[in-house]
Amino acid sequence: MDIEGYAKRALRKDPSNETGLEVQLTSRILEIKNISPERAHEIATAVVCEAKATLNVEGDVLSSTLSGVSMGEFGVGSRGTGDFYVHSKLGEVIGYTGAVVDSSELDDSGVVKIGDDYLVVTVDGIHSRLSDFPFLSGFHVARAALRDVYSMGARPLAMLSDIHIADDGDVAKIFDHIAGITMVSELTGIPLITGSTLRIGGDMVIGERMTGGVGAVGVTSSLTSRNRTQIGDLILMTEGAGGGTISTTALYYGMHDVVEETINIRFLEACEILLESELYRKVHSMTDVTNGGIRGDAKEISKTAGVKLVFEEEKIRALVNPKVLSMLELLKIDYLGVSLDALLVIVPQAYVNEILDAVRSAGIKIDVIGRVEEGNGAEIFINGECRDFTPRFRESAYTPVKKVHGEENPRDFEEMRAAIDKAALEAIEKKQKVLEKIRKKNK
Repeated sequence: MDIEGYAKRALRKDPSNETGLEVQLTSRILEIKNISPERAHEIATAVVCEAKATLNVEGDVLSSTLSGVSMGEFGVGSRGTGDFYVHSKLGEVIGYTGAVVDSSELDDSGVVKIGDDYLVVTVDGIHSRLSDFPFLSGFHVARAALRDVYSMGARPLAMLSDIHIADDGDVAKIFDHIAGITMVSELTGIPLITGSTLRIGGDMVIGERMTGGVGAVGVTSSLTSRNRTQIGDLILMTEGAGGGTISTTALYYGMHDVVEETINIRFLEACEILLESELYRKVHSMTDVTNGGIRGDAKEISKTAGVKLVFEEEKIRALVNPKVLSMLELLKIDYLGVSLDALLVIVPQAYVNEILDAVRSAGIKIDVIGRVEEGNGAEIFINGECRDFTPRFRESAYTPVKKVHGEENPRDFEEMRAAIDKAALEAIEKKQKVLEKIRKKNK
């Protein structure tokens, strides 16, 4: 619970009710912390004092840019059209970077040139619903970070971690989480070399929630970024059993045995085969099936490369872990709209058989699932019928709570988008204004 946020919301609503707020906040604190009422009231009084001091601030640096649109309302982090749109605005706020690949490309990693090679950098956040399962969250987020580096055609060199646990969380969560990360290290030989461990919100967030992320860096001499996809390429996909998303589905629907299906490094092994054999040099593009499933990846690739992607549904279905697919269909979850943790390889037709043979020789399933054509967007053939293949507002609802929120666009989507556009522009203007001040001081 964010007790600072609780206090600020109450003060905005009724600034004169400090005494009543302290009583209410004391009660909330006692619901979570096993302390005396006197101690809880002492904390509540201090929180209200701090909240008042920072409630109304002025100045370019201190005043926050506001859009009036919340993260949840616009589906940020939910891997659908709302989330993709906000990520596209991030590139505008960041501005020109001079990088080979940056946030404007909608790729999962960034790339800068170092001499004749490319340095690939990425970071992935842990799945928010795996807070109570720190070992599992560590395994899946480490694997995700390495996937993103491998997908650029780079060999990962090292990982770093960032862990934040709320005030009442058990310290052992840190160890459990790190054990999950380093299990991936030991399986791949890629070390975890540094990181940070903090509390979420310091003293102002109580409870046991954990969040954080894992970053990775790698080096390559030949990139396989999404923007290199070309008309005439074929689309290959390896087998997929899911990761954090599928684990979350299995956990919160009580189908816990399915979690075991996600504990593997098949994706990383497939990438390593392509690197060791030098076949990655013949590949135009690689990506992992994560962001909103194949629906989301197809949209991002199409936008970045200026092409149309066409898929065969039966070919994709055959590559999904049977136990995972059975669970998703039983729960009426669209498997094309969730993260499958499979590898997409987009390659000229002349090299397809070489890649298929190499990956299959390691016992990893892979097949051609589609092609790249002139145009834009994506299509999928299901039972011989061509259908539109655009992502929904949110990725497929894969937990009971997500089903309540749904997947469709809110009725005021355009109004919210306009507000977000305005907020992004204001953030850019603020940055420029503060930059000018600093530069004038330094003259």
